[in-house]
Amino acid sequence: MGEKVVAGQFDLSDRQRYRDKLRRCLTGLERLLAEQRFDRPKNLMGLEIELNLVGTDGMPKMLNGEVLERIASRDFQTELAMFNLEVNIAPHRLGGRVFDRLAEELRTSLAYADRKAGELDAGIVMIGILPTLDRDDLVSSNLSDVDRYTLLNDQIVAARGEDFVLDIDGVERLTCTSKSIAPEAACTSVQLHLQVTPGRFADVWNAAQAVAGVQIAVGANSPFLFGRELWRESRPPLFQQSTDTRPPELQTQGVRPRTWFGERWISSAYDLFEENLRYFPALLPICDDEDPLKVLDEGGVPSLAELVLHNGTVYRWNRPVYDIADGVPHLRVENRVLPAGPTITDVIANAAFYYGLVRALAEESRPVWTRMPFEAAAANFDAACRHGIDARMTWPRRGRYGGTVEVDAVSLVRDELLPLAEAGLAAWGVEPADRDLYLGVIEERCRRRANGASWQAATFHRALEAGLSRDAALAATTRRYGELMRTGEPVHTWPVGLPEPAPLG
Repeated sequence: MGEKVVAGQFDLSDRQRYRDKLRRCLTGLERLLAEQRFDRPKNLMGLEIELNLVGTDGMPKMLNGEVLERIASRDFQTELAMFNLEVNIAPHRLGGRVFDRLAEELRTSLAYADRKAGELDAGIVMIGILPTLDRDDLVSSNLSDVDRYTLLNDQIVAARGEDFVLDIDGVERLTCTSKSIAPEAACTSVQLHLQVTPGRFADVWNAAQAVAGVQIAVGANSPFLFGRELWRESRPPLFQQSTDTRPPELQTQGVRPRTWFGERWISSAYDLFEENLRYFPALLPICDDEDPLKVLDEGGVPSLAELVLHNGTVYRWNRPVYDIADGVPHLRVENRVLPAGPTITDVIANAAFYYGLVRALAEESRPVWTRMPFEAAAANFDAACRHGIDARMTWPRRGRYGGTVEVDAVSLVRDELLPLAEAGLAAWGVEPADRDLYLGVIEERCRRRANGASWQAATFHRALEAGLSRDAALAATTRRYGELMRTGEPVHTWPVGLPEPAPLG
């Protein structure tokens, strides 16, 4: 959401100055691209995971500040609400045993954080949406005590001009309102970064958009919100509605939401930054003193701070990133599709599948995005969010005749996409042991038609059948999820249901 900012008010001149500065930044980006000033390929990937703090009763704990003080590591930081944390793993070069190394780093970091949280009678849970969250948990008073969150909330609320309406119709229907963006904090995600050259950016972004639905189908882990069973992956509709600056009239006019899948394939990273300026008014019109064009004229590298900040308030599921490392600018594709969890093994399997698949698809001679309408990719994403592992997808037909075909997501992954992901990981230089282990997790989820969302839903219904109330069933499901998460065994191996109580005596 941008660098540190100081809460305050903005006037008309601030917004005009910011708009002018954004245009200069966009011109600066265009010059950087034309002058080929970007970093050369380094095959670098990065990983961030948003986390929940949960008590032994399965309920959220509002104490991220105290937990972070005890963790005392720059790898961990606050997120939007006081029951959220985020862990950041340093960039790694794709190749060799990179996924095993990532898994070990995550195991060490999360076990340490979990121990520190335990000193405050809490624990770390990786899950897309915590099933035990209540509407009273997601209010502005529970936002983290950080100026940028307060300011962002104030600006989105002001732009909206009325309460936010949450209306998600799935297995059950949830309808309620919120006076703040706090419900967004329910959405805890994994962000996968991939550094790419400008020449490869469009191909990688298009490939990532094409497979976003497939990622959700195999990785869904968010079936509950506020006590209701909704979509298998309820984060996307929740995120869109809880950050929606459009009152109903603007929605009816077709104004684009700030949480956005997009509407077209692209030919350059410039396309996405230009769309940001064309479609979305500034939420945080904060200007710095840098003149990006003067910096370029003097041979320097501009930070493009306003462009970067504005980009951080447009919530694409695959977001472009401009950044500078060691004085050299680079571009990244940030994949924001996946929910957190269920286990470290599952997170790394999702990552391996993604990195292998986008590599293979980006290098095809007839890329998938030239054979499939963008609208089909968006529809696949929606279908996967609604139905998870049971979704059906539209995909280009194999063979000489072209066109698209509707196919079961599980069949598509097993028959066509897993072999592509395997080839992509081989192209990255990932060792076969890593490749086979983590892609094998995806294959087993498909074979058993099981992922985090299906396990949560099945276990919840077993608890209801055993006589528990709805709230007690959700709490029991959350506690059991936490227990199994800590074993590290992937979710497709988890037994459905709650353990039998120990016999008396």
